Amino acid sequence: MKRKLFVLNGPNLNMLGLREPGLYGSATLDDVRADCERLAEDFGFDLFFAQSNAEHEIVDWLQQAFREGATVVINPAGFSFRSIPVLDALRMLETPIVEIHITNIHARDAAHQHSLVSTVARTVIAGAGVFGYELAVRAADHLTPREAA
Repeated sequence: MKRKLFVLNGPNLNMLGLREPGLYGSATLDDVRADCERLAEDFGFDLFFAQSNAEHEIVDWLQQAFREGATVVINPAGFSFRSIPVLDALRMLETPIVEIHITNIHARDAAHQHSLVSTVARTVIAGAGVFGYELAVRAADHLTPREAA
């Protein structure tokens, strides 16, 4: 049975490559998805990759990850700083959580420095640009046990 990996992306990440390229770079979310698909295949993960601007969809996917025993890589974006529903859904998970941010949130303005998600994440990757997704999938592989053969 393949291990499951959910890579979830929060609000405005659908605008990668268009929105503030000086801050977020020129890669699109489709580019990120392609990289994650390649790595997931290499590491033997069944990948679910999604993005939503709607908090309830992120919560629904986290509940699905819980039911399926999936490891979660999440870029909660704006939901990082104020979303108690996303935090509560993450708390349900018994599998590793890897939090990713394209920018270094700790070097940004005060409103973007404290992520609630970091309180439950096993690993936090911030400031590596979209390459952080590769690091996050690699961390997920390292943290997720392989099934005994």
